[in-house]
Amino acid sequence: MTRRVAYLRLAQETNALSPAPTELADFARTHLVLDPGELARRVRRTGAEVPGFTRNAELSGFARAVARFGRGEVEAVPIASAWAVSGGPLSRSCYAALKGRILAGLAAAGPLDGVYLALHGAMGVEGLVDPESDLLAEVRAAVGPGVKLAASLDLHANLTRGMVEGADVLAGYHTNPHRDHAGTGFRAGRALLAAVRGEARPTVAWRKLPMVLGGGVGVDLLAPMRAIFRRLGRLSRAPGVLDASLFMCHPWNDDPTLGWATYAVTDGDQALAERVADELAEHAWAVRHAQLPDLPEPEAAFAAVRARTGARKLGPACVCDASDVVGAGGTGENTRLVRALLEDGADLRAYAPIRDAEVVAALWQTPVGEPVAVDVGGRFDAEASPPLRVAGRLARKKELSGFGRVVVIESGRLALCVTEGPPMVMKPSFYRALGLEPFRADVVVVKSFFPFRLFFLAENRLTLYVRTHGITDFDGVTRLPLDGPVHPLAELSDWRAEDQRRRSA
Repeated sequence: MTRRVAYLRLAQETNALSPAPTELADFARTHLVLDPGELARRVRRTGAEVPGFTRNAELSGFARAVARFGRGEVEAVPIASAWAVSGGPLSRSCYAALKGRILAGLAAAGPLDGVYLALHGAMGVEGLVDPESDLLAEVRAAVGPGVKLAASLDLHANLTRGMVEGADVLAGYHTNPHRDHAGTGFRAGRALLAAVRGEARPTVAWRKLPMVLGGGVGVDLLAPMRAIFRRLGRLSRAPGVLDASLFMCHPWNDDPTLGWATYAVTDGDQALAERVADELAEHAWAVRHAQLPDLPEPEAAFAAVRARTGARKLGPACVCDASDVVGAGGTGENTRLVRALLEDGADLRAYAPIRDAEVVAALWQTPVGEPVAVDVGGRFDAEASPPLRVAGRLARKKELSGFGRVVVIESGRLALCVTEGPPMVMKPSFYRALGLEPFRADVVVVKSFFPFRLFFLAENRLTLYVRTHGITDFDGVTRLPLDGPVHPLAELSDWRAEDQRRRSA
């Protein structure tokens, strides 16, 4: 008997403080595959699921699970895949269009036994609370109550009651920086196939902690989170456990129930699921006081770069603008670090990105080599990011996948890369594609919190995070509409009372 299981993606991480709404064009710029045949080709072993980002992501991992556990009796049915760079909430029209395409694809697919959805878990939509629960409910209604649903989520998902009740199985990343996209899709697919064939009866427990920050820098390779992630891996493989996840939440999400969460799914054993979810919650709560270090201003970072007199010849310092991290929903137009490079870091050879579609449009027809003077930044919020006058020489023009058109302005020792789209710079290939060799720089600016540590491993000789004051500062959580006390904004000695209230809300 052939069983049919559909697969699809709708993923974006929303920063509720961003003034830049996410539109269909942002998905099209990053990853938008609406043709089922094309999606099927991309997730094959010979395909590339998300070119420019990763060859194999969640849907590829799901396809591997079908190949391994389907026993030739499961047909994987492609629907659609949409993924956008982190940013502001989706417009209602954008969400309606993408959800409509997914529902139409499911209707056209015919009878199904299961559906796998690759979601983020921190997506926001203008005027809609918890849109991923809305999507799960709509998919459930479209395919029927007897169809099994599984979803994968980012480690920084904000787990909600609607998500838990909307899916039979949930699986989150087990790494930060994230490097197990495909592995997470594989885990979700394995559990879904077991449920579809009646070989397992998914039984779920979860906990919702009143905690939005903690765990130090949150990296799974470093203390204090290293021990927790190792324990998470062991629990996920324990007898009777189908999967387990820890969700550390994206702290710029405006869901009132924002907070860390744990999740466990077992094969019909409710007591075991409760014990696993409880144990993970206790471990997570125990690291709540490990907070992020205070970050220096740019001038202190530049002094640290200058102090590396010998090491500067061996590679650049990677400087993360922690207040304007595009990978966390920053607009990419904060001018403060660029200003500091021009003024206080003028002696340093530096590469830096900034987003300004108007400047790109104005310079696109200008011949390379011509002198230029433009005001950059501040297109979305001029008060938060004052426009900056930059004079120099137009050095290069190029169109890059995921970034749109890019112009490079050389001003003194700074190569300023002005992008049309969000400049989620986390790989040295961005600069190399523009003719800028990272090894020749003292400073390269990145716009991600953690992934750049992996991608710049060969080039990076010093990692520095700087605070320039913007929408990805962690104290931004104080501006969000939380529905009760949370650590570290309130002093809480225990998590259980708030957990009960949050899960029943």
